[in-house]
Amino acid sequence: MKIKKMKKTVALVMSVLLLFGLAACGNEKQGAGGSSGQNSSSESADADVAESEKPEESKELSSASDTDGAVPNAEDGENTGGKTLVVYYSASGNTEEAAGYIAAATGGELFELEPKEAYTDADLDWTDEDSRVCREHENEDERKVELISDTVPDWDSYETVFIGYPIWWGIAAWPVDGFIAANDFTGKTVIPFCTSASSGLGESGDLLEEMAGTGDWLAGERFSSGVSEEDVKAWVDGLGL
Repeated sequence: MKIKKMKKTVALVMSVLLLFGLAACGNEKQGAGGSSGQNSSSESADADVAESEKPEESKELSSASDTDGAVPNAEDGENTGGKTLVVYYSASGNTEEAAGYIAAATGGELFELEPKEAYTDADLDWTDEDSRVCREHENEDERKVELISDTVPDWDSYETVFIGYPIWWGIAAWPVDGFIAANDFTGKTVIPFCTSASSGLGESGDLLEEMAGTGDWLAGERFSSGVSEEDVKAWVDGLGL
């Protein structure tokens, strides 16, 4: 009887131990393929998302670089793409408005030419023979208008330069002359544009090109006062820059 009881006790203990062993085995399997596996799968998914985002980020940076011209070519140390600059002198705001539309259409930067001695309304009265513009028109020596600044920071990074001005007596308003004379346009595409109530571009662009002596100058365009942004954008798009 004692032997039978001992056998039963041993069998019971063995059964309990077997059950604990199976439970432990099951937990280990669950740990390998259950919650731990889910974490591993989640981490892999996050890594894939991160990788998929990298080409998008790189694309955006490349696009910004092409626009800004700020990232050098790794091979030759030169800019991969030049920037666009819109230089203008505006007497009454019309040229400034057109320049703003060009900058918006091209992603370019604006640079205003400001005479150190600003023109007043009386100065600009061409019907008054004693006005400043009339005196300057009659005497070329007085057309040398000193500007607050005639040079642009990081000038070499600009590939395309628009130059805008009003038409005075059939030519470009002379405050732009100082800027043309002060800069080297070698390697740049230069595009003149003007605003006027009735006069066309005339020879203004050709005369500025002759004065510059450098640069690849395009024909340019004349805009009427109050030109629409849509018309300016259509012209810019047609340049194929």
